[in-house]
Amino acid sequence: LSMTDEGALFYEHSRRALSEIQNAAALLDQRKINATGRLRMSVPVLFGQLFAAPLMVKFAQQHADLQLEISFNDRNVDLIEEGFDLCIRIGALPDTTQLVAKPIGEHRMLLCASPDYLNKAGPVEHIEDLDQHATIADPHFGQMQKWRLQKENDEPLFIKPKAKLLLNDLQAIKNAALADAGIAWLPDWLIQNELQDGKLVQVLDAMSSTAFPIHLVWPTLPFMPLKTRLAIDYLAQHLPSKLNKQA
Repeated sequence: LSMTDEGALFYEHSRRALSEIQNAAALLDQRKINATGRLRMSVPVLFGQLFAAPLMVKFAQQHADLQLEISFNDRNVDLIEEGFDLCIRIGALPDTTQLVAKPIGEHRMLLCASPDYLNKAGPVEHIEDLDQHATIADPHFGQMQKWRLQKENDEPLFIKPKAKLLLNDLQAIKNAALADAGIAWLPDWLIQNELQDGKLVQVLDAMSSTAFPIHLVWPTLPFMPLKTRLAIDYLAQHLPSKLNKQA
């Protein structure tokens, strides 16, 4: 048996490609690969402050020639038009070929209130009881954000709360709930410590929302810059464990 000219050419290119991959892996193992240039990243405000930014600061410290820029914004930025290399998005993603996404976790939204508020205002045993309670809601860029709950048959149930307080910041909503101002709908990673300490209690826990996915998202490019690849790998390695500690 003998190899054709085409086969020999294919073999040689494959051998060279494999050699390059092995060399790159060896360099990475030896920590000789460094991210360089400017890396622009967009993250949700509070999630970014609590989770993404601390990790990315450590990442930047490991790469002396990297300039890191993080934009904290709850708006879904246009990565291509606005020149971002990477972002974190929570929730459903648009169906597009212009972006690539990597799942890194999920979170749930929980109804909660302080024990003192519930002792004063009464228990919440049914979904209809919410109409008799003070609620704290997020106007979300001028439009009331609907609460998504899950019924026993797993069908989603969307509720537009009759809010007494409208606050467009999750931390402010949490603080108001802790101050006995009413019932709030907040992500589990934000209130886990307060639930464990008894400062907040879950309401209608049997109707907790479905999980919302968390993704790393970046523009589709013929060749991914090394700085972006390294940042994605770093976050994919470390961010899930940070989230699990809060879950």
